Amino acid sequence: MSRRVGPPPNAADPLVPAAERFRHDLTASLGDAVGPVLLAVSGGADSMAMLTLAADADLPGGVAVATVDHRLRTAAAAEAAMVAAYCARLGLSHTTLVPSDSIEGASLQAQARKTRYALLGHHARSIGAVAIATAHHVDDQAETFLMRAARGSGLAGLAGVRARTTIAGKTVVRPLLDWRRAELRAIVRRREVPFADDPTNRDPAHDRTRFRRLFDTHEWLGAAQIARSAAALADADADVRAMVDWLWTARAQYAAKGVDLDVADLPRELLRRLVRRGVAQVRATAAITEPDFTESTNVEPLLDALGQDRRATQSGVSVTPGGGRWRFRPAPARRGR
Repeated sequence: MSRRVGPPPNAADPLVPAAERFRHDLTASLGDAVGPVLLAVSGGADSMAMLTLAADADLPGGVAVATVDHRLRTAAAAEAAMVAAYCARLGLSHTTLVPSDSIEGASLQAQARKTRYALLGHHARSIGAVAIATAHHVDDQAETFLMRAARGSGLAGLAGVRARTTIAGKTVVRPLLDWRRAELRAIVRRREVPFADDPTNRDPAHDRTRFRRLFDTHEWLGAAQIARSAAALADADADVRAMVDWLWTARAQYAAKGVDLDVADLPRELLRRLVRRGVAQVRATAAITEPDFTESTNVEPLLDALGQDRRATQSGVSVTPGGGRWRFRPAPARRGR
């Protein structure tokens, strides 16, 4: 883990207030965590601006930098080398992370994201970083909100990108969620910072590209206002999560092979979240790995069945209703398997 070497930025530099703002925002997103931070820098303008701000801020815990080369584009290796060269100029350590297995098949972007955070999380743990910082900003937040609204997402999805969350077992912070894309572009232009322009960001085959164009051609949409709505929903989602934690502690009883849950007099949103936790708990205890089960897995058919007092199975877990309680157990193996 390293800190910037060489002379500090000139006090007359207009980026000095920006560095102070970044230090404040990063400290706020870290909360009580104290220590070095791993910056996830792709080489794009946004992440290169974050890298520049972090170097100017001269953070007391120090920073390290990592770039993930997914091996999906031939230019990615050169982009990682560009980031490494810029880090060398700043006196910061840099590591290029490469997946051991190729990323292929359907949902390529989702697989790449999962691989990226797994690599970053492992590297962060290996160097003792307290968190991973990414360069998500206001415009990213607004795009995410509209993308998820178009897919019919509920409260958790519309809450958008969190300022602090856990991915792949490691804390991830987003210190730029109050910054606009234009502000970050101005930083790299003013400092003549090198950056790469990923062509996939212009590919209309991707949902995010289409929504980005929507903002570019319809200024009345107001990215900042939409991002504020996402932040308000994130606060509401946090309150609901706290309520679910309390209900689980008060109403869940662990059994030899699963868990029994008192669901009397609870609204559907709380039931939705409790049933997800019940399924996840049994899967973890019974080491059930197939089929996949995530926070976005559709559990509405399961809730409908349980609401009609019918037993149902979800992702390898059998849920049986009765007497105001739901019993979560590993589903019996299918015959012939």
